[in-house]
Formats: sequence, structure tokens, C-alpha cells
Amino acid sequence: MRPLADAVSGFIFFTVPVAGAELPLIVVWLICAGVFFTFYLRLVNIRGFKHAIDLVRGKHKAPGDPGEISQFQALTTAVSGTVGIGNIAGVAVAISLGGPGATFWLIVAGFLGMSTKLAECTLAVMYRRERDGQVSGGPMHYLERGLAARNWPRIGRALGLFYAAAMVIGCLGIGNMFQSNQATAILIDVTGGANSVFADRAWLVGLLLAAGVGLVIIGGIRSIANTTAKLVPAMAILYVLSALTIIALNAEALPGAIAAIWNGAFSPQGVAGGVLGVMILGFRRAVFSNEAGLGSAAIAHAAARTAAPVSEGFVALLEPFIDTVVICTLTALVIITTVYDPALAGSGVSGIELTTQAFASTLSWSPIPLSIAAILFAYSTMLAWSYYGLKAFTYLVGERRGTDLGFKLFFLTFVVLGSSIQLGALVDLSDALVFIVAIPNLLGLYLMAPLIRRELTSYERRLRQAGRP
Repeated sequence: MRPLADAVSGFIFFTVPVAGAELPLIVVWLICAGVFFTFYLRLVNIRGFKHAIDLVRGKHKAPGDPGEISQFQALTTAVSGTVGIGNIAGVAVAISLGGPGATFWLIVAGFLGMSTKLAECTLAVMYRRERDGQVSGGPMHYLERGLAARNWPRIGRALGLFYAAAMVIGCLGIGNMFQSNQATAILIDVTGGANSVFADRAWLVGLLLAAGVGLVIIGGIRSIANTTAKLVPAMAILYVLSALTIIALNAEALPGAIAAIWNGAFSPQGVAGGVLGVMILGFRRAVFSNEAGLGSAAIAHAAARTAAPVSEGFVALLEPFIDTVVICTLTALVIITTVYDPALAGSGVSGIELTTQAFASTLSWSPIPLSIAAILFAYSTMLAWSYYGLKAFTYLVGERRGTDLGFKLFFLTFVVLGSSIQLGALVDLSDALVFIVAIPNLLGLYLMAPLIRRELTSYERRLRQAGRP
């Protein structure tokens, strides 16, 4: 599988040299979408923030709205799919390679991604399908039906099929095997490393993870949503409080950290490509973390109970803020205020070990709650991605009970495999396929951008007429 994985990865992560930095074209594609929709939708990511909070609180809900889960549950399900190991380990990668300045561009990319999320999740609700009380939606549906409405039925169907096929394979890597593998490694490390009772029994950890995932996903999106509605706030609070505690105990270093982030964003030292290089590192970490532009979260948001598609778009714009602007930024501040050394810039020292070291440098016992949060991040990610993969699979083969159960068992098998084998080419291939879906997804968003803006303008006009902010 290695030649195939290398070929696909080489295509989707293709880079071009620009001013001494390697510029990944897929990152450019994703960031351009964020910039376009931010200005095309008149800074909706900023002016719509308060309304998004009101919607999540249930302020504008109405009884009898179509859908399967509440808007809050849709948000927590989607957040569970984006908040993963990458929020802990991936940020360390960006900082160790690009220095503190990468954090600034990570935050900028997070704000831009909020607008892309609104666009794709608005379309997800607009073109969702309901059958026997179950809702199916996401990019494969709005690509097919949305482009058919513009007299491009064959192109829409082809793009929908391509998206779904890539997601089925991709969900087995980034949303499954990688998460179970990293969760197992963290558990083994925190329980004694080579002397851990699990050191030679990684498969047992995989079985336990698979059982935990299976107990939830067997009940479908409502079971997943009920679980994530409790799990996501709990794990987020655990991690945020742990990070804030470390930052507070190192408060004297905070002004210097903020100055290092600002100065490093525009005058980095020792980073290939200078400002452009550190900008690329920050943007890349952000788009890989919050998945804005990939359309994956739109599959969960399509199930939300609402009669106004744009309202779910507003809810969705909170995801990159929570995932990137809050959690990733806190991780960065913990590292910068504790163990960061300018000598790291460009050295390639990275990974969850750096984040763990940062926590432990202030409180020796802090790696324990960090490990718990990391394992919960991995677990919740698997819950959400099992649903994404299932909806992509049933789009391809049709919705039947046997198909539903068969895919879930198939998914759980890969949870066990991921915990106990070297991932290698399979995960490289699946990761590439997850990001390749940004090409058809964003192409569809651009083609349907006028429709999105009309819906947004109409929705906001109705809010003003009703006297609502």
C-alpha cells in the first residue's frame, strides 16, 4: 500500500517553494475559502458570534422543528470530531518548528475558518434528506442536490460520490486508527511505560476502546449526541482548567509569551521562509485541527433540529473558535510560558511529549489530567467520525439496517487494529483522502456562494423584523 499512499499524499499535500518556505497547496485552498467567505458574508464570524451563543442556549428554538438532535448536541458532536490528539500534540509541532509566532497565525486561521463552517453547515441543513425519522446530510448531499438545482446534475452526483468514497476510507485513519493508537500510547506511558501492564497488551486497550465506542454508536446519532453533550463540555473544562492553572502559576512569563507570539509572527528567527514560513505553519495547524472546508462537521450539523438552515450555520461557526482559538491557543501558551526554548525553532522537536513536559514542569502530577483529557479527546473523535463514515457509506450503498450494523462493526474492528499495529501506509493514505475532499467540497461552496448569502441576508432580515438581535 505504500506506493499508493505516497502517490496520493504527494498529490494532496503537494508543496511549492515560495521565498524559502514550502507552501502546501491544500492549505492555500482552505485558507482562501476562509478569506473569501469571511468578506463575502460581511464578517459574519465576528458579528454573528453573539447570535450563535444564543442559538446554542436554545433562545430561538421552536417546538416541532425538523431534525433529530438539538443544536447544542449537533455542536458538541461536531466539536468532538475536531478536538482530538492534534490539539495537544499538533500545536507543539507548530511551535517547535515555527516558534511562538505560529500561534498568532493559528488564531487568525481559526477566525477565518468560522466563516467556512457557517457556509458548509448552512447547505448541509438546506439539502438534507429525511427518511423514517432519520436525517442524512453533508457535502455528498448538497453537492448532488445543490448542483443539480443549478443544472449540473452529473457533476454534482460525481462530486458527491467522490466525497463519500474518500470519507469512508479516510474515516478509518484520522478519525479511528490514529486516535486509538495515540490513546493507547498515552495510557501505556502514564501507567508506567515499558513496565505498564498494558505494554504488551495494546490489543486489550483497543478492545476496551472498541467496546466503549460500540456501546454509544450502536444507538445512532441520538446516542452519540447524548454522549457528546455530556462528554465534550466535561473534557473541555478539564483541559481548559488544567491549562489555565499552569498559565496562572507562570503568570510572570505571560507578558513575555504574548510579546513572543506577536513579534514572532512578523519577525521570526530561524524559521525557513521567515514570516511566510511561520504563517504557513500556523495556518496548517489550524486547518488540520478545525477541519473548516472539509465538510465533515456538516454531516453532524445536518441532523440538528431547526427549520432555518442558516441558524445551524451560526451554531457551526463556534467550532473553530472552541477548537482552535481557545484550546489550541491555551496549549501554545502553556508551552511558551514553561519549557519553550528559542533553540527549538526549526529543530523539529515536537509531539505530545513536549506538551506533557510543559505541564509537568509546573505541577508534577499534571500529566495525569492531561492524559485523561487526551484519551477523552481521542474517544470522542472516534464517536463523531464513526457517524461521518456511516453516512458517507450509506450514501454510496443505500440505507438499510444490515448495512448500518455492518459498517459499525467494521469501524470497531479498525479501532482494535489501530491500537496494536504500526499504522504506516494505511493512515497516511486515509489522512490524504480526508483532506482531498476539500477540493470538491469547496468547489461546491464557491458555486453555491450566492445562495448562501441570500439565505443569510433573508434570515437576518427576519430576525430584525421579529425584533431579535
